[in-house]
Amino acid sequence: MRRIRAVLIDIDGVLTVSWKPLPGTVAALHQLRAAAVPLALVTNTTSRTRASIAGTLAEAGFPVTAGDILTAPVLAAAYLHDRYPGARCLLLSSGDITQDLAGLTLARPGDPAPVDVVLTGGAGPEFSYQALNQAFGHLQRGARLIAMHRGLYWRTDDGLQLDTGAFLAGLEQAAATHADVIGKPAAAFFATALAHLGADAAATIMVGDDIETDVLAAQRQGLTGVLVKTGKYLPRTHRAASGTPDHVLDSFADLPALLEQLQSARGQQCPEPGPEH
Repeated sequence: MRRIRAVLIDIDGVLTVSWKPLPGTVAALHQLRAAAVPLALVTNTTSRTRASIAGTLAEAGFPVTAGDILTAPVLAAAYLHDRYPGARCLLLSSGDITQDLAGLTLARPGDPAPVDVVLTGGAGPEFSYQALNQAFGHLQRGARLIAMHRGLYWRTDDGLQLDTGAFLAGLEQAAATHADVIGKPAAAFFATALAHLGADAAATIMVGDDIETDVLAAQRQGLTGVLVKTGKYLPRTHRAASGTPDHVLDSFADLPALLEQLQSARGQQCPEPGPEH
């Protein structure tokens, strides 16, 4: 039985929907803090900077700071600095995330000059035909396609909304290319999160509402996966998934109780050695 020493937590659909706390999630995160459990919030959200995310969550009562949050844009910037130093990038994303892309050379919207990289974030009104066609043109001329994630949809107060993955697949097929994905489910994303906490995969839980991107992807990296039935969770995607989650909860609010059960079960199976006589 594994001893859990750290927790990675998806935000959208797990802690909040449309940035409003789901029932019991604020209290559950406070319980983890009170128990001194090392944790990080890991998100593919690309419409806000991590400072903005931290501020919104803190206002809602969650005990978090910007240092607790790892976002796909932050990792994408690091990836591009490392792999494509000095590259000129066309950013196709909803929301202003330039603060988390510091140091990158971003082309202005509508600028016809060639770019080295087409970088996609979260979908929104910015994903117009004109914008997608411009990206397609750059890809035809040899630009690399880098995606912060390839999620197909996410949940808001208005229900499921179409996301980048639906457009990304079209760009890949039309331009006969394949995107490098930086956010979840990329192995590097989980490795970075573990390094951020100084945690071992075998002693870390990943909590998410996306069975493939959050949970099974984490399990393939050696983490314990916990699927919550909130956010984008759908029974049909659960049934059709490529694997089985280690644990399934109705809500993140149930996580503290699960951690207690896991620790208790481990204590019963592997008692700590007593003092020698």
